[in-house]
Amino acid sequence: MQLNHAQRELTLKIVYYGPGLSGKTTNLRHLHAKASPEVRGRLLTVETHDDRTLFFDLLPVFFSTSTGFKVKVKLFTVPGQVIHNATRRIVLQGADAVVFIADSRRTATADNNAYWRNLQENMKENSLDPAQVPVVIQFNKKDLPDARTDAEIEESRRRGGEAVVGAVALKGEGVLETFHAVAQAAYRRLDLRAHLARNLGLTEEEFLGQIFRRMDLTGTALAALYGRAADEARSGGGR
Repeated sequence: MQLNHAQRELTLKIVYYGPGLSGKTTNLRHLHAKASPEVRGRLLTVETHDDRTLFFDLLPVFFSTSTGFKVKVKLFTVPGQVIHNATRRIVLQGADAVVFIADSRRTATADNNAYWRNLQENMKENSLDPAQVPVVIQFNKKDLPDARTDAEIEESRRRGGEAVVGAVALKGEGVLETFHAVAQAAYRRLDLRAHLARNLGLTEEEFLGQIFRRMDLTGTALAALYGRAADEARSGGGR
């Protein structure tokens, strides 16, 4: 978290982590498509194919609070290819929360486990405490053959304790729910550390509402939580 009292700005960083082709970029593209232009920045993809290969996506989501603070939530992905571990470590620096995108197929278990261990190692390299930084796990590609059942995914949640969401990111299923879970977890951790509600007047309700009332939540359980969110997002009438 970066807090600039002079400029009244608060910046949070959320990193989408996981194996190559697990669906990290697909998640950000869907979020970009569902967010109202008034709260989303440009979806930036950086690719350079040389000896210092760098590949990531950046999607900023921003709003102003009722007390006049500018809040920006930066969503990053990391490169999934094995050879890009140094880049993954750099992108992970300063993360306030992490989404781990796992391939729900049973045949992908070894890859998922390897990248989970890699995440833990790179968090420690960045002085991020894996026991303190919130992690939300998304089991993506649930529509493919050999995918884990809901019962198996629930068992994974019980074993690990992290929030777990099933998804089919290509169809947009579970993407907004995953983002909501990680945004909520990030806020709660930062409120414990920096007392956002007390010191900035930024409550969890306002933080989440400012984002999700400006997103098209049609077809998700979140639509009921945020009232006319879906209609406002489509019409551009959110304020």
